[in-house]
Amino acid sequence: MPIDRLESVLSNELAHLVETGTAKGSELVVTDVVPPRGGIGPRYLLAGSDREFLRMNSNSYLGLSRHPAVLDAEEAAARRFGAGPGAVRFISGTYQPHIDLEKRLAGFHTREGAIVYSSAYAAVVSTLSSLVTPETVVLSDELNHNCIINAIRMTRPAAREVYPHLDYEALDAGLSAAGDAGSRAVVVTDGVFSMRGDFADLSGIDEVVKSHDGEFAEDVVVVVDDSHGVGAYGVGGRGTEAVTNGSADVLIGTLGKAFGVNGGYVTGSETLTTYLREKGPMYIYSNPITAGEAAAAEMSVAILDSPEGGELLDHLSAMTARFESGLVSAGFETIPGPHPVVPLMVRDTQRTADLVEHLFDNGVLATGLNFPVVPRGDEEIRFQVNADHTVSDIDQALEVLTSFNA
Repeated sequence: MPIDRLESVLSNELAHLVETGTAKGSELVVTDVVPPRGGIGPRYLLAGSDREFLRMNSNSYLGLSRHPAVLDAEEAAARRFGAGPGAVRFISGTYQPHIDLEKRLAGFHTREGAIVYSSAYAAVVSTLSSLVTPETVVLSDELNHNCIINAIRMTRPAAREVYPHLDYEALDAGLSAAGDAGSRAVVVTDGVFSMRGDFADLSGIDEVVKSHDGEFAEDVVVVVDDSHGVGAYGVGGRGTEAVTNGSADVLIGTLGKAFGVNGGYVTGSETLTTYLREKGPMYIYSNPITAGEAAAAEMSVAILDSPEGGELLDHLSAMTARFESGLVSAGFETIPGPHPVVPLMVRDTQRTADLVEHLFDNGVLATGLNFPVVPRGDEEIRFQVNADHTVSDIDQALEVLTSFNA
């Protein structure tokens, strides 16, 4: 049957997004990748253009998605086990590469267990929906990722509180006030906040939680989604835990950013991960990543945990510092920090769009972020430095930006 009336409403909403400058618009289609050569990193070809583009908006922080060993591992496993898993894992969709990857991830994070999901979004939603009960109090940083926000909305906790960004005095007050509201408390935060590149002080959170843990019969549980942190910074690529000398009771990561593959994961105690296999809806009712992806991800973790990985991290850190200092020298506002997410704070929707268009016209891919993706007044361009960027690449992006300011 026709849905004309609904489509009229949807069309009006789409028109409003365009009018207010918040529409994401049509997606760019990558048709080919030109390998690095002559002192420059890879370049990307797009549908409808014969120009080569420098990509400054990729989550592949270590550049491992095109690493020969990673590609070989995926191809070999796919030829051995097939292109798809064939079933959810508890039925018949678990393959040896899934087990090998989980063992590797648990060891990498010095945890007893690990569990792999189809994505980090699924990992977050499945974990929080499993751990938050009607007797649970939830406290969440106001700039947490959409996956955390939606996961909390799906639950029915005894109470929920959103504390101001990185305000641990407010977190402390929130836990004090919640002592009689539930038997369990869950403090959930991003490790690295994906729009800004700043990060949670896990050591500070640990201190707050320690002072309140005895007030809850089932403990205060710290859940950290460090999808942007793991593999991108910190000693050995251990992310925000290493940078802040803190720890998470439940650590969530992704295989689709620094590791350059696909999927998400949770690490923690053996009891925790076994419980999530039994209770987590996105584990029980959704297919896993393929055996090929699991083998590729395990290879990526192995590379990161080797001397080559150390070299990649050192280069990534150097390129991040170069780009950050270049922005400041050119008169742009940024949020300084060690993470390769480097935001250029524009603070205006139209100017953000104009600057993104200028970058595109000069062969640089970057993503503008406007409300409601970021709060009003925080409009920005999120640059993401990768380990396959060279000095020439960083300088090219800075030259294009400087020409806009001229």
